[in-house]
Amino acid sequence: MARDSRPRAPLATFLIIQAVLGCWWAAFYPGLFSRDSVLYLSHTVVGPWVSDHSVVYDALLWLSFTGTGDLGAVTFAQTTAMAGALTYLARSLAALGAPRLLTTVVAVLMPLAPPVGAFAVTLWKDVPFTICAVVAAGVCARIAARRAVTGPALLGLAASLAALGLFRANGFLVAGVAVLVLMVIVRTARVRLLVAGGLAAALPLVLSTVVFPHFGITPASNTYVYHTAFGDIAVAYREHPELFTDRDRALMESVAPLTRWREGGTCHTVNPLIWRRDFSWTQADARAGELLSLWRRLLVSDPATIVSARVCRGSIAWRPLQDEAAVGGGTYRFSLRPNADTYVGPGKVADFPGRSVYSLRPLSMRLNDLADRWLTAALAPRYDWALWRGASWAYLSYLSVALAAWALRNQYALAVAAVVAGQQLAVLANISAQDFRYMAAPILVGMLLVPLLLGSLARLLAELVRTLWRRLRGAPARPEPVAPLPGEPEPVVPLATEPEDDPTEPLPEPVDETDEPTEPLEEDTAPMPVPPEAVSGPPPGTERND
Repeated sequence: MARDSRPRAPLATFLIIQAVLGCWWAAFYPGLFSRDSVLYLSHTVVGPWVSDHSVVYDALLWLSFTGTGDLGAVTFAQTTAMAGALTYLARSLAALGAPRLLTTVVAVLMPLAPPVGAFAVTLWKDVPFTICAVVAAGVCARIAARRAVTGPALLGLAASLAALGLFRANGFLVAGVAVLVLMVIVRTARVRLLVAGGLAAALPLVLSTVVFPHFGITPASNTYVYHTAFGDIAVAYREHPELFTDRDRALMESVAPLTRWREGGTCHTVNPLIWRRDFSWTQADARAGELLSLWRRLLVSDPATIVSARVCRGSIAWRPLQDEAAVGGGTYRFSLRPNADTYVGPGKVADFPGRSVYSLRPLSMRLNDLADRWLTAALAPRYDWALWRGASWAYLSYLSVALAAWALRNQYALAVAAVVAGQQLAVLANISAQDFRYMAAPILVGMLLVPLLLGSLARLLAELVRTLWRRLRGAPARPEPVAPLPGEPEPVVPLATEPEDDPTEPLPEPVDETDEPTEPLEEDTAPMPVPPEAVSGPPPGTERND
């Protein structure tokens, strides 16, 4: 593709997106938050530091809190990074072949949508995670545009995939699946891709197990790491209690009453199990090994129950529609609470000095009123499948890149959806609830792939019209030659490149190949001798005697 001759266009796109996101930031200053948001900061203030969530994101909140006394710097940085990521992906898709103007229009309109605007100003580790996923999709689009894995592209891809693991515990799974998908698509540099992907996936694991403990950061608790396995046990106990022995029940009762295990055995979420006061995290941590042994035994004896529980809990990844009738089956979007009072207390998040930073203090009440009404309207159940379910946009992403690969005759276009596939499969394999944020990246990438989808359809339609027009204007097709009957000689068909002889034209004179040209003879002025028999009289010098 030709290089863009308008260098100001990317800057203008970025500034417009930043301006819209800035309005969201002013409306919900310092940012929207949930229980997890409060937990990110509380342990860094009260201690000890733990790696239950993202150490990097927790550190950013701590730096903002200790340096400015507030958290608005983090959310504003998120808006800037989001504007840059969307601009980069839009320009990359335009370089691949998406309609440039339409792609830019979609990019500047996206921040108006609450899944983009409100999400960007929420104090969640999922926000920088999603930004890194969007950047990774942009790098893949650049690779597809060049049809080659260049050195800078490889470095950018490795950095963005490594960052996924720094912001979410399952980021290394997303990176691993994305690299495997890329290795199937690209034709060159597969070894380098494998090495880069392996390093990107290994870096977060090395940091959490080797580096962070040296700085006094406690590893993640067993319950936090294995809580989805505990949820599987609860589902199995609720559906098939006959699979459990007296020893199994005694083990479970040491952690929570059996009624808690039964009530928490909903397949859509683990929240009714582990986030209740009668569930002891301390006992669950201490007996995690025994609980995992029980989980492995259930997986062997009744794999269908465990697998179905995982598939049900991963509905946010593959199902476009929420299940409002089931417990925990609805899509969770945001916690629109004015402060963190309900999250802090005995058995909840530990209180800490400065907790008041978790309170909505809009910089503009006018913007807050407008944004709140707009967000509330978008939360209506009838819009859930289109705005908040990442599965819908994941499928649209696959369709978009498939048509682009066909229309552009470029199989590398499939690489743009590699990170979407990685996130969808990672969430399907291991997730805790039906939170829209877990599949936010496919929503953003899918929105920006709509112009590529429309452009590909237009290309294919135009190609079809041209083909039909050529056939209609062209000469009628020649009849197929008929095979001769047995005994008949085969007809002689003249070659198309040799014209047939015209019987009216004179034949060319034959050329003697042995006849070579001779030089012209010199003019001879001497008289030609006459033969004797041609003379009527006696030869000269003789006379007749009578």
